[in-house]
Amino acid sequence: MTDPIADYLTRLRNALQAKHRIVEIPASNIKKAMTKVLFEKGYILNYKFEETENKQGVIKLALKYDPTTRQPAIRDLKRVSKPGLRKYAPADKLPRVINGLGIAILSTSRGVLSDKEARTLNIGGEVLCYVS
Repeated sequence: MTDPIADYLTRLRNALQAKHRIVEIPASNIKKAMTKVLFEKGYILNYKFEETENKQGVIKLALKYDPTTRQPAIRDLKRVSKPGLRKYAPADKLPRVINGLGIAILSTSRGVLSDKEARTLNIGGEVLCYVS
């Protein structure tokens, strides 16, 4: 697989479209960090990291839906920086997703952060994806 982050986002997108409650995704350190950001910002209900017999492990995500309309909390997931074309943003030009209603997940020197956290720390980095 050439792009594990795109695979993570695609599995999440497919599970949301199929209205699944839980989705299992092969784990890696960057996927774990992205999952923590999604949980802290309220886009997923809960998560659990499980070790398997191989070293990789699995991330189990409990997806979040609106109780009345049954619409998912995550409306759109978009991969920005790709292996063939990386997209970096300096601290003064961090992206704003839907004028601040969504988040951009960045890989910075301080770890994987949302765009709002990176703005407060005044650091830039590689823009991994947009979530709205």
